[in-house]
Amino acid sequence: MNSGVKLLLRQKKAVIGLVIVVALCLMALFAPILAPNDPAARVGRSHQPPSISHVMGTTKMGRDVFSQFVWGARSSLAVGFATGIFITVLGTLIGLAGGYFGGRTDNILDLLTNAVLVIPNIPLLILLASFAGTVGPIAIMAIIALTSWPWGARMTRSQTLALRNREFVIAARMVGEPNWRIVFVEILPNLLPLIALNLVGSIIYAIVAQTTLEYLGFGDPLNVTWGTMLYNAQNSSAIIVGAWWDIAMPCAGIVLVGLGLSLLNFTFDEIANPQLRSGPALRRWLRLNRQRARELEAAR
Repeated sequence: MNSGVKLLLRQKKAVIGLVIVVALCLMALFAPILAPNDPAARVGRSHQPPSISHVMGTTKMGRDVFSQFVWGARSSLAVGFATGIFITVLGTLIGLAGGYFGGRTDNILDLLTNAVLVIPNIPLLILLASFAGTVGPIAIMAIIALTSWPWGARMTRSQTLALRNREFVIAARMVGEPNWRIVFVEILPNLLPLIALNLVGSIIYAIVAQTTLEYLGFGDPLNVTWGTMLYNAQNSSAIIVGAWWDIAMPCAGIVLVGLGLSLLNFTFDEIANPQLRSGPALRRWLRLNRQRARELEAAR
C-alpha cells in the first residue's frame, strides 16, 4: 500500500490531478465562506459581464454566477462522488461473488450483468428520468448507479477468475479459511489498483450523466448545480445575447474535474498495468546508454 502511494505521488500527472480535485472539493466545502450570498438571490442587472463586484458576471435573472458556480460544485461533486462510490462498491461485490464462487452464482450474475450492459445507458437514463418527471439529486444518483455498475463488475469478475486458483488462495482454502475472508483479505487487496481505476471512471461518468440529465431539463431547476446552470443559460439564450460567462463557468468546472480525475485515472492505469510504464523506462534506459557511450568516447 505504501509503495503504491509513493508511486502515485512520484507521477506528475497524479500530483496535478490530485491538486485540481482537492482544490475543487475544498471550494465546495467552504462555499459558505467563499460565496456567502444566496446563489438564487438577485444581486445585479441581467447578464452583467464579469466585473469587480461580480467576478464571473450575472445570469439573465441577475444572479451571481460565481456564487452559483461555487454552490453548484457542492451538489455536482457530491452526486458524482457518492454515485461513483456506490457504482464501484456494487460492481466490485457482484464481480467478486461471480468470479470466486463460479457455477450457478456466476451464471446468474453474469446474465444480469450482460442484460444491463447491452442497454444504452444515456437513453435509458433519459427514459427513466422522463417517467419520473423532475427528479432531485437522490433520484438522479439512484438512476445512474443502478444502470452503470456492469462495467466494473465485468472487470472485477475477470480478475477474480484469474486469482481464485492462485497458490495463495488455494493455500488459504486448505487451511480452512472461510470464503468471506479469502475474498476480502486474500483476493480483494490484489484488485485495489483496478478498483481505484473503476472508481475514478465511475465518478467522471456520474458527473457527466448528472449534467446531461439536468441540461435536458430532468433535474430540479431550483437546485443549483452545474447542470442546472447550463439548463438555465440555454433557456435564457446566453450564447445568442453574448453572455458567454453564463455557460463558460459551469463548463470550466466540469472540464477541470474531468481533467483532474482523468490524470489520476491514467496513473492508476499505469499502476495496474506496469507495461504502460515501459515507454518512460525505455527512454531513461536509452538516455543512460547514450551518456555512457559519450563517457567511453571521452575516456579514449
